[in-house]
Amino acid sequence: MEAYLLDWANLLLRWLHVITAIAWIGSSFYFVFLDNNLIKPTSPDLLEKGVDGAMWAVHGGGFYNPQKYMVAPKKIHTELHWFYWESYSTWLSGFGLFTVLYLWNAGTFLVDKSLMDWPPAQAIAAALGFLVAFWLIYDRICQWFGFRKNGDAIVGALIFGVICIAAWGACQLFAGRAAFLLVGAMIATAMSANVFFWIIPGQRKVVAAMTSGDKVDPKSLAIHGKRGKQRSVHNTYFTLPVIFAMLSNHYGFLFTHRYNWAILILMMLAGAMIRQFFVQRHGWHHGRAANPWPFAAVGVVVILAVIVGLKAFEPAPAPAAAVSAHSTRDKDHPATGAAGATQGAYPPVQKVLEQRCYLCHGAQTQMKNVRLDSPEGVKTHAQAIYQQVVVMKQMPMNNATGITDAERALISEWFKAGAKVE
Repeated sequence: MEAYLLDWANLLLRWLHVITAIAWIGSSFYFVFLDNNLIKPTSPDLLEKGVDGAMWAVHGGGFYNPQKYMVAPKKIHTELHWFYWESYSTWLSGFGLFTVLYLWNAGTFLVDKSLMDWPPAQAIAAALGFLVAFWLIYDRICQWFGFRKNGDAIVGALIFGVICIAAWGACQLFAGRAAFLLVGAMIATAMSANVFFWIIPGQRKVVAAMTSGDKVDPKSLAIHGKRGKQRSVHNTYFTLPVIFAMLSNHYGFLFTHRYNWAILILMMLAGAMIRQFFVQRHGWHHGRAANPWPFAAVGVVVILAVIVGLKAFEPAPAPAAAVSAHSTRDKDHPATGAAGATQGAYPPVQKVLEQRCYLCHGAQTQMKNVRLDSPEGVKTHAQAIYQQVVVMKQMPMNNATGITDAERALISEWFKAGAKVE
């Protein structure tokens, strides 16, 4: 019953997380689009009201005329809409999903004993520490260097360095799949914290000053606006790297690679470059930004380099004779309890893989670039095999090859005994 309820919690939280993330990212992208497309008006009535930028748009059969006021308008005539629950709901649902899948099953999904053999409680504390530590370091960098000369470049370089260190460290401490997700969650936590600690409080102070009737200090309000804009811009650059980190944990050939940390860093960098292209592209059309195509080119080149590099550095396949020897070492079906099927032994497990997994992960086909027809490949993907076949029972897909519960139990015993392939 517990596993059944956890599966439902996983599904519903994942559903909620995707919906709220779409809402948050969509609104974030839209406001970046507005900032880069609003044109300073020439109409005296708009200038008198303090409108700094405006545009006309058509959608859904109607015309829209968004206007931006620098600092604050003199009066707000209708209800003021706040954009923050999209952010909070995304983080809360994401953390709930992370708790259900990774923290609740830390011994399976968070701990890889071949990297770090530590108690699940310590791994959980370290994972949560990643989320908190990154926010504290990132926030201090922004406060110390954000408004200095060349502050944007300094902050960008320092944050990239911190992310590189965090990605490398996570891949040394945690199971690859968890490490990728943790780095994404770490950045996403900073994004939501930006909204919670800086963007919304700053906007509330501006609104309070407007509605109090007291004399407003434009410079004081401008500081809140400038800081909020800074953190909002950071959030938009974080978006594509976070999405990649979240999606990549479905692709074992990425997080099980020996240079998984470098793959993660490079792909997130490519995402940030591509996002910069889209951000700058709108301003370029209005003559307010330089040609953005070099950013897109850099992002694409980095992705192509990773694709080529992954193939160049992948382990060489085992000789056919070695694979054949493992295939013929045990002739009996593992579910029969025949002689040789000792607890935790590899040959019976190899027989299960041959019958149930080679169709999609063998010499002819390597779905998601995962190959299991050699001891080396099985050793590389041992934890993913256990997670997908035993814990989540997602593989084989739709149980197309008819794996039995007894065979799943055999794989479980083998993994818990050390996942040896000799």
